[in-house]
Amino acid sequence: MKRYNFIIFMTIFLMTVFLGCEKKPIGEAAQMHWDRDMCERCKMAISERKYAVQIINPTNGKVYKFDDIGCAVLWLDEEKIPWKDKAIIWITDAKTGKWIDAKKAQYTDDSITPMAFGFAAFSPNTIPKNHQAHDFNYIIKKVFEIEKLNTQKVRGE
Repeated sequence: MKRYNFIIFMTIFLMTVFLGCEKKPIGEAAQMHWDRDMCERCKMAISERKYAVQIINPTNGKVYKFDDIGCAVLWLDEEKIPWKDKAIIWITDAKTGKWIDAKKAQYTDDSITPMAFGFAAFSPNTIPKNHQAHDFNYIIKKVFEIEKLNTQKVRGE
């Protein structure tokens, strides 16, 4: 009887170990721990679910989390990320909270966001009426313009 119990215990233990080691495919958005995960760039807690961003290294699957698309764009540049053109970037749809491809999203530029860049992402089906839609390349350009203006203000230029 003891041997039978030992075999059952070892079977359950080994199944648990092997199932726990199952790898997620690279590229999927990771689970967020709201109010605990920290923005990779500014180190603020990520709490606003409408503007969260994840950047995934396509070679090893490492996930970097951000509180605002502005932080994500600047981080890619400041850290001189060699894989930035191949990065997988997820952003939450500001209406539904679902993860969408940031490079395919449509953006508005009049939101109050955690780092005051003002960009909210939407899928084609959720973008608000009477708003001008912008693409990802426009957002990148505008983030750098905003950051330059902010730096000049700080310096008193």
